[in-house]
Amino acid sequence: MRSRRRLATVTVLLALTLCALPGAAVAQPALPAGAACPFGTAPGPPVDESEVPQPGQPEPAPLPVPDPPVGGAAMGDCGDVVPAGAPAAPAVGVVSYVLADLDSGQVLAARNAHARLRPASLMKTMTGLLVARRLPLDETVVGTQEDADQEGTRVGMGPGGQYTIRQVFDSMMMASGNDAAHALAVRLTGSVPATVDLMNSTARELGALDTRAATPSGLDGPGMQTSAYDLASIFRVAMREAPFAQAVATTRIPFPGWGTNPPFEVVNDNKLLTTGYEGYLGGKTGFTDDARHTFIGAAERNGRRLVVVLMRGEQRPTPMYEQAAALLDHGFALPELRGVGTLTDGPAEGSGPQVSVVPEPTGGDDAPVPPESGATSSWGTPLLLLAVVAGVGGLVALRSGRR
Repeated sequence: MRSRRRLATVTVLLALTLCALPGAAVAQPALPAGAACPFGTAPGPPVDESEVPQPGQPEPAPLPVPDPPVGGAAMGDCGDVVPAGAPAAPAVGVVSYVLADLDSGQVLAARNAHARLRPASLMKTMTGLLVARRLPLDETVVGTQEDADQEGTRVGMGPGGQYTIRQVFDSMMMASGNDAAHALAVRLTGSVPATVDLMNSTARELGALDTRAATPSGLDGPGMQTSAYDLASIFRVAMREAPFAQAVATTRIPFPGWGTNPPFEVVNDNKLLTTGYEGYLGGKTGFTDDARHTFIGAAERNGRRLVVVLMRGEQRPTPMYEQAAALLDHGFALPELRGVGTLTDGPAEGSGPQVSVVPEPTGGDDAPVPPESGATSSWGTPLLLLAVVAGVGGLVALRSGRR
């Protein structure tokens, strides 16, 4: 019965989407009074088996939802928000984003900032924060077969290979090596599960209450979730650590070989860095079939440092890095910094009473689609189309290219 209801809901949404294509004068459906934002409690069902708990492990319970929202009331809005009197932010084709000042923490623009979505490799920002704080970067680590066997993108560590923590750390942040993330997680605490626990306790200490890590690499796992708001906050804190700031700003490094494999060069995959966006400070990219494309980046101009996070987007017709650049350009063009909310770096900021909410109405196939105050994607298609196409496309996506 439940599967039929979800199929019926998808069919209705597809019909609404077709009606909402350019040239069709049909209003988008409004949320019922009092309804929560889409993805307000959980990311929704996965497209594969990546989030099935291991035998004997329980299904993760929904995380409590802070009330009022962390960072200010506007951070709980579903649509696009900017400070009163400020120009609208450029239209981008993502489910959620946050643009904020890296120093003051003021949020300059946002869309569904606390939507709980899968981070993909943006979760490596939390792993990187812990490495920068806790590990001696000149110490040598030896690669293992378990490192080399990690799923998805790997930098090229091998069993018996010898690497400095600095090399492994840089390659994790530059080229999204899941082998590097695994090696660093084991070095941090002695085991991957213990490091995941440390990531989650650190998130709570920062007031990042939408965040639950399941893997140190960002590969999907049971209960994995975060938000654009949390990731902007975590990245802001991490950028205070010199090793982290250096790693995300590095364009290329030599990397040791192992066995008969010769040394090679690791190149940063962040195109805002490699294409020379003015004042770019670095960031992180990510992708899994469940998360879709994610992006975080920061830049500085005229003494103003900004960070932007985009979640659950696509690379066509406008690449994620170009959408990020448009939001950063908007922030740098503002005549003054006035916030519509504030990032968090501690539990005292807005982490008011916690309320548990039944997750199904806000993240699954039955989720209502909110109006976006006329917001469209960067190519002019209604945001409703983006949400439906992304959701339906995810159901048939092949599990490949995970980062």
